Amino acid sequence: MDVKSAFLNGFLPEEVFVEQPKGFVDAHHPNYVYRLKKALYGLKQAPRAWYERLTQFLVDNNYTRGSVDKTLFIKRDNDELFIAQIYVDDIVFGSTNNTKVQQFVDVMSLEFEMSLVGELSYFLGLQIRQMHDGIFITQAKYAKNLVKKFGLEKAKHCDTPMSTTLKLSKDASGKSVEQTLYRGMIGSLLYLTASRPDISFSVGVCARYQADPKESHLSSVKRIIRYVNGTSNYGIWYSFDTNASLVGFSDADWAGNCDDRKSTSGGCFFLGNNLVSWFCKKQNSISLSTAEAEYIAAGSGCTQLLWMKQMLVDYGFNQGTLTLFCDNMSAINISKNPVQHSRTKHIDIRHHFIRELVENKCIVLEHIGTNDQLADLFTKPLDATRFKTLSRSIGICLVE
Repeated sequence: MDVKSAFLNGFLPEEVFVEQPKGFVDAHHPNYVYRLKKALYGLKQAPRAWYERLTQFLVDNNYTRGSVDKTLFIKRDNDELFIAQIYVDDIVFGSTNNTKVQQFVDVMSLEFEMSLVGELSYFLGLQIRQMHDGIFITQAKYAKNLVKKFGLEKAKHCDTPMSTTLKLSKDASGKSVEQTLYRGMIGSLLYLTASRPDISFSVGVCARYQADPKESHLSSVKRIIRYVNGTSNYGIWYSFDTNASLVGFSDADWAGNCDDRKSTSGGCFFLGNNLVSWFCKKQNSISLSTAEAEYIAAGSGCTQLLWMKQMLVDYGFNQGTLTLFCDNMSAINISKNPVQHSRTKHIDIRHHFIRELVENKCIVLEHIGTNDQLADLFTKPLDATRFKTLSRSIGICLVE
């Protein structure tokens, strides 16, 4: 649900003056200005004023703000829980009791002009199917429209979104293509990653070349769309048969970027059996070894795990020592070794906070075999067999 004309609801605590709008200038006092009592669109204070108004209203109605995420509002009544997440004027909410949901809708509708149609889910084409054993989230309609939009509905399907034999680079000698078309494809695919983490890595790599796309880059993006065409009905599965244990997987592709030789960090995080978060990001510095690349990737994974642990407290789930799986023993040993020896002295000190987390038993890094490393899906192109295996392992599937 969203609030109509949200920024017009904010009260201004300070004095703000605006010029008389064109076409509405007072002929007798053309040099006068208006003093605003409420916010207007275009004011720098408008977002803050709106959020303060909404926050005060919810707090007055016995909702409490999250300790980590200040846009999260929670209301508990015995064993019943109500949660509302605010994003500017859009509100996502739910409860363990349907009566609480209706009460929230009624309270908000009395104070603000509301619309119950979710703009974001409508725009992204999100379809949520609840079954007896879980929930299936897909963007099948959006995916099919995307393929049709770029005229590839009759193109041959691909088994994977990216080739294992082709390494993308700036391709300075290649022929340039239309930037608007290329950026439109990337933008459309980025929206699809909301329910398709299996294309996150390939879309992220292609997005690096939006400034000056070449034919090789366009060909790679078209391959992703051809893959989407063959898997348009796929989505992500969330099982009810799970638990509240939070674990993560981190991995890195050492010097995977052909242009600057920077590595790519990847990670995925599970609450019980269900994938709840993932990331794929090129590292800011050049790693001198595989161990260093993996160590930096593990640091990013630890940061995400700590944030999620704090978030879960607001939801009523307390976590003990968190587990992060890594397939590089050298990186794990570095995290346990407090001595700055020759292998780690060149690593930026900001990455060594992992050692403190390990010493305080906040996080434990455990080794996992490369074949079982789920984060591989977010760091490098894979062959069809391994790609399909990992996709199924993180919950990507087709539900009839």
